[in-house]
Amino acid sequence: MNEPFKFASTKDFENLFDELFPICRSITGNGYRKSLSILQKFIPFEIRRFPSGSQVFDWTVPPEWNINDAYIVTPEGKKIAEFSKHNLHVVNYSEPIDREIAFDELNEHLHSIPSSPDLIPYVTSYYKRTWGFCLTHEQRQALTQKGKYKVFIDSELKEGSVDIGIAKLASTVDPEAPIVLLGSYLCHPSMANNELSGPLILSALYERIKSWKKRRLNYLFVINPETIGSICLLSELGTSLKQKMHSGLVLTCLGGESESLTYTMSRMGRSPLDGLSKHLSEAGYEIILRDFDPSDGSDERQYCSSGFNLPVGQVARTVYGHYREYHTSGDDKAFVKLDGFLKTTEKLEKFLKLNDANRCVRRKQPYCEIQLGKRGLYPNLNSPLTWNDSADDLHDHRDQFKAITYILSYADGENDLIKMSEQSKLPIEFITKIVDLLESKDLLEEFKYV
Repeated sequence: MNEPFKFASTKDFENLFDELFPICRSITGNGYRKSLSILQKFIPFEIRRFPSGSQVFDWTVPPEWNINDAYIVTPEGKKIAEFSKHNLHVVNYSEPIDREIAFDELNEHLHSIPSSPDLIPYVTSYYKRTWGFCLTHEQRQALTQKGKYKVFIDSELKEGSVDIGIAKLASTVDPEAPIVLLGSYLCHPSMANNELSGPLILSALYERIKSWKKRRLNYLFVINPETIGSICLLSELGTSLKQKMHSGLVLTCLGGESESLTYTMSRMGRSPLDGLSKHLSEAGYEIILRDFDPSDGSDERQYCSSGFNLPVGQVARTVYGHYREYHTSGDDKAFVKLDGFLKTTEKLEKFLKLNDANRCVRRKQPYCEIQLGKRGLYPNLNSPLTWNDSADDLHDHRDQFKAITYILSYADGENDLIKMSEQSKLPIEFITKIVDLLESKDLLEEFKYV
C-alpha cells in the first residue's frame, strides 16, 4: 500500500513554505545550506561541493557570504532598513561596514523603485565587492540630507563553497534508459513566487514520481543556486548529460494569479518536452508557449548553451519580469497563492507522465490488418461501453476501435504516441492507455525512446 503524499493539501505546502520563507539565502552560505537541509527531508539530495576559487568554464566560484545583522541609523537616531525586519533591506553579498557617513555618500548605496514606491527591491552584487541597502522609495524620499548616517552591516566573505543537491529515481523498466532532469534554484532570500514555488513543487513531484509503478525513464532531481550552480553542475556532469539526456525542465515562478502553465522551449526547439508542449497547446490544453531567450530566463540558459545544447525547457505560471512584485518584497505569501500549488503539481505530474509514456512502438506482425476479434478487441460498434472498469476512462467503444486501428497503422517504429494522437484526433492520454492495452495483448514490440 502506498504511503499518503506529504504534499496532499495546501496546508502541507504552507508548512514547508513557512519554514523556508524567513531564511536569508544567497548563492552560498549558512542560509542556503539550512534551506537545503530542510528540503533534504523531502528529497534525499546528495550534496556536491565546489570550493571558492574553483574555475568552472569562464566563471570562478565566489567566496562564501554570511550575514548576521544590518541597519541604518538616521541623524534623528531612528533605525531604518533593518535586516532583522526584512532581509531584502541589504544588498545581497554586501561586504561589512561600520561607519558614519553623509547623505550624499549613503545615497550612492541606496536602492529603491520609483515606479513601485511601496516595495523593497531585491539587489545583489555577487562578483563585485560593494555594500548597499534597499528600501521603499517612500522611505528614501523621507530621508533628510543633513547630518550623519550610521551604516552598519555585520557580514563576512570567506572561503567556502557552492553546494548542489542531486537525487535520482531509477527507471523501473530499463536501468540504461535516458535521463529526465528536473531542477530548480534555491538562492533568493524572502521571496515566494520567484524563489520558493520551484523547490516546493519539485519536492511534491519527487514523491509523486517515486510512487509511479512504472517509470520508463530515469529521473535526476537538481537543486542549486541559480546560474553559478548549474554552471558548476555542468562542469562535472555536462558530458554525461549530453550523452544520456532525454529531456529536462527547470521549475520557476509557479505561483501567483495565472492558471495556465507557461512552457519555454529548449534552444534546440525539438526536445521531447518541446514536442509534447506544442501538441498539448494545439489540442487546447492550458499551456502557453514561449521561445527560448538567452537574455532572459533561468538555468535553462546554461543547459542550452551552445556547447551542451541539452533538451531542457522551463515551466512557470506567473512569469518572472511580468508582474509588478517580481524581485521585490511584494513577492510574498499572499501573492504566491499557495492554494494553487497542489493543482499545479498535478498538472506537471500529468505532463511528465505523458512525457514518460511517449515512445515509438512497432507491430510484432507488421503485415495487413490484425484480427482483433480473436483477441477480444473488436467491439460492438453500437455499444458505448467502457473498455475497463474505471469511470474516468469511459470512452465509446468506437473511439477504442479507432484508436486501435490508428495505433496499429502507425506502429512502424518511427511514429510516437503524439503522432498517433494527431492523426487520430484522439487525446494522447487515451492513445497512451490503448497502447498499453495492445502491449498487454502482445501485439506491439518493446518501445524505443523518443
